[in-house]
Amino acid sequence: MTRRERLETIAQAIAAWWRIHARDMPWRRTSDPYAIWVSEVMLQQTQVATVIPYYRRWMARFPDVSTLARASLADVLKCWEGLGYYGRARNLHEAARQVVSRFAGRLPPDVTQLRTLPGVGPYTAGAVASIAFGLDEPVLDGNVERVLCRTLGIRTNPKQARTARTLWSAARRLVGSGRAGAVNQALMDLGATVCTRRAWACERCPLAGACVACERGLQADLPVRPKRRPVPHHTIAVGIIRKRKEAAPLSGRDRILIGRRKPQAMLGGLWEFPGGKVEPGESPAEAVRREVREEVGIEIAVGDEIAVVNHAYSHFRITLHAFVCRHVSGRVRPLECTACRWVRLDELDAWAMPRANRKIIEALRV
Repeated sequence: MTRRERLETIAQAIAAWWRIHARDMPWRRTSDPYAIWVSEVMLQQTQVATVIPYYRRWMARFPDVSTLARASLADVLKCWEGLGYYGRARNLHEAARQVVSRFAGRLPPDVTQLRTLPGVGPYTAGAVASIAFGLDEPVLDGNVERVLCRTLGIRTNPKQARTARTLWSAARRLVGSGRAGAVNQALMDLGATVCTRRAWACERCPLAGACVACERGLQADLPVRPKRRPVPHHTIAVGIIRKRKEAAPLSGRDRILIGRRKPQAMLGGLWEFPGGKVEPGESPAEAVRREVREEVGIEIAVGDEIAVVNHAYSHFRITLHAFVCRHVSGRVRPLECTACRWVRLDELDAWAMPRANRKIIEALRV
């Protein structure tokens, strides 16, 4: 079977399979391009089960582009809080403003124009164009990549430019004649539920008869991946800094200092307890004293360690040490952050904060 014949077989089989096995998800019950766009952004590097409650909450809070464009970034980040990869939320917010100012509040039904919006890359543009507007545009995410590499027997790293071009070309050949939306979603579903990374189920796969990996037993070897590098680990120290100087047990009425991260930084725009990385030769207590001085310009007395939090991000891991501290001297200034606030401990839930900081708040309430 030639590759062209194999691709035509894939397109026909996958579309027929999807008509029966399509997953029922909230964003598949609408034809609203905005809702479909939001879902595709949320689904980037995030599982469907995790996304669903966030999607429903988001659509209730920001039901259309205009509402999102008018919202404050603080409200947007608070609604996104806990979903991770916060650059997606910032890009959605800015893109909504551009849709209002440049496209009269309607997402453009054109891949080239969609690609001009912040955060909209080839995959998102193709997904929105094919699903929302019925255009013959391909997609290539991790699930589609896996299905194509196995079915076509592609034995080179899909992240290499030449292989990526081959995969995009194959994906484009699959979506002709007005079937792009169905084929794209079918490939995504197949990769998520049948042709999975470690637990493939070839006996349930509609492509098994045309699949090189299934025929030759290469499922575990495809897609080809480079060896993983060791995951970096950082030790972080932060201060739960009380405004009042006298020592006393923490209460909900205590005012605690938080700072807002710079917009271009990781977790940009979120609020957090002041602190930072522990340098070689430092203890966590010494680090929090230095970091607070550098970040907000005050001197503190470091008290008891209230929590130790282990947290994993996509490319590194941290151990976060949190200390109850007292403000000793100096005027709070946003030296390494964009703003500072003294906030009552029992009001911290109103502020968008990283998940690791939320774990510290849980420990404070025990």
